[in-house]
Amino acid sequence: MTESTLWWLLAGGAVAAELLTGTFFLLMIAFGMAAGALAAQAGAGTVAQLLAAAVIGGGAVVTCYLVKKRRPSDPSARADRSVNLDVGETVLIKEWNVDGTATVRHRGANWTVISRAGSSPTPGLHRIAELVGSRLLVDKI
Repeated sequence: MTESTLWWLLAGGAVAAELLTGTFFLLMIAFGMAAGALAAQAGAGTVAQLLAAAVIGGGAVVTCYLVKKRRPSDPSARADRSVNLDVGETVLIKEWNVDGTATVRHRGANWTVISRAGSSPTPGLHRIAELVGSRLLVDKI
C-alpha cells in the first residue's frame, strides 16, 4: 500500500469521525491529511508529507478558531424571540416604582418590569428585550 493511500484512508477516517461527532475541527484535520496525501502523490518524502499535513491541518484549525472567536455569539435563550415569544412585544408603563420596577399587564397577567441598566425609567411605551427570571427587561421605544 502506498503512502498516499494511507493518507487518504486517514483523511476519510477523520471525515467519518467528524460526521459522527459533529466536531468541525476534525474536518480541518482531514484537510491536513489530504494535503499529506497530495504531497505523497507528488513524490515528497515522509518528513515533507508530515510537514504539509501539520501546516495545512494546524493552520485550518487555528483559522477556524479565530473566525469562530471573532464572530458575535448567539443571543441568550432569554433574549431570543424564537424561544420567548414575549421578546419584541411592546408594553405601556404608566409609572415606575421607587425601586426601579413597574407592574404591567401583559398577556392577561401582571408582570414585574425592570429597565435596562444605564437607562432612566420613564413612563411610556417600552419594548421587551428579554426575560430575567419572572421579570421583563424592557427598553424605551
